[in-house]
Amino acid sequence: MPILGHGIDIVETARVKRLVDEHGQRFLDRVFTPAEQEYCQKNPKRYFEHLAGRFAAKEAVLKVLGTGWRGGIAWTDVEVVKDPSGQPRVQLDGECARVASEMGIAHWHLSISHIETHATASAIGLKGT
Repeated sequence: MPILGHGIDIVETARVKRLVDEHGQRFLDRVFTPAEQEYCQKNPKRYFEHLAGRFAAKEAVLKVLGTGWRGGIAWTDVEVVKDPSGQPRVQLDGECARVASEMGIAHWHLSISHIETHATASAIGLKGT
């Protein structure tokens, strides 16, 4: 499966915390799906790290797609879900799903790492077989 795109992003955890503090649930609902919010709430001690990791993952995916946040793309068009093994996986909806399909991306690799201060994510879009 040839690689069609790679994106990487790093986010300061404090930036995400500041956005939550300033905009509350409105920010959370605009950026994160209900399932993502639920996942992050399961570990209150690392709540903002998990949010920042998903934020970075969404940015990394958009770098693969080459779209940025334009053309009808919503933050929630990119969702980070967990496989039963615990590995993060990309699930696309809406305009992001359309763009990925048009590019021929059928498979994704996603890696997320975070510490108290920063989160980083790497996304790779692969051509279908």
